[in-house]
Amino acid sequence: MIRTIFVWSCIVVATLALGFLAFITYPFDRKGRVVHRYARLWGKVALLANHVKVRREGLEHLNGKGPYIFMSNHQGSYDIFALLGYLPFQFKWLAKKELFSIPFFGWTMAAAGYIRIDREGTRETVKAMNEAAEKIRDGMSVVIFPEGSRSPDGLIQPFKKGGFTLAIKSGVPIVPIAITGSRDIMPKDKLAAASGEIRIRMGQPIETQNYFLKDRKSLMEKVREIICQDFKLISSPSPRRRQSGYGASATHPSPMQRVSNNDEGG
Repeated sequence: MIRTIFVWSCIVVATLALGFLAFITYPFDRKGRVVHRYARLWGKVALLANHVKVRREGLEHLNGKGPYIFMSNHQGSYDIFALLGYLPFQFKWLAKKELFSIPFFGWTMAAAGYIRIDREGTRETVKAMNEAAEKIRDGMSVVIFPEGSRSPDGLIQPFKKGGFTLAIKSGVPIVPIAITGSRDIMPKDKLAAASGEIRIRMGQPIETQNYFLKDRKSLMEKVREIICQDFKLISSPSPRRRQSGYGASATHPSPMQRVSNNDEGG
């Protein structure tokens, strides 16, 4: 209980302080690049306060600054903090519109340029998707949880089609990301916090330029299969992987390394 109170106190204080800075910065930072740096710091504060370690693998697959559409499974609330803190790219979140109605938090999301999506599939949703696709083509990376919400049981849920529509319309590569460990820290519908370790594995980018909307289902299945395979890999490392270094392989001999707090990006 004491840990949970401390962790949430740190998150609330960081949200208020960095949110205030975001409002001050916004008139001079319409693209949200500086605000994203505040968001990275916010994520690291939440991780540090709860003594959560982050390990990542596969960053060598990504050459250049993108743009990319990052698609990750969603195990728990701390997925957001881990990706904010340790995905070294400038990116925006694709988030449900209800989050933008939360006082202060939602206003900060809007100042950061995050993209709101109506899950009801209205005409406004189509308009928002088209506008988002245009921004992505212009160089803006985004992060999407294609499951739509956190997994209730730890299993990877069916994917929703919206993110894949966006990927095909923008023609930008999809980077599949597998995350594990965050559900043990703070699962869905729970506020209690526990320390632990989050593991992230980034796959090879999947080109979307040759896909059309009629191919959306096959693209979705391909991305989900890769994420499921990588999720299994980082959830249950073999003895050989543990002995040789987490994430080691013949083509990428560097083991997954613990990410330091000095890691910067974007």
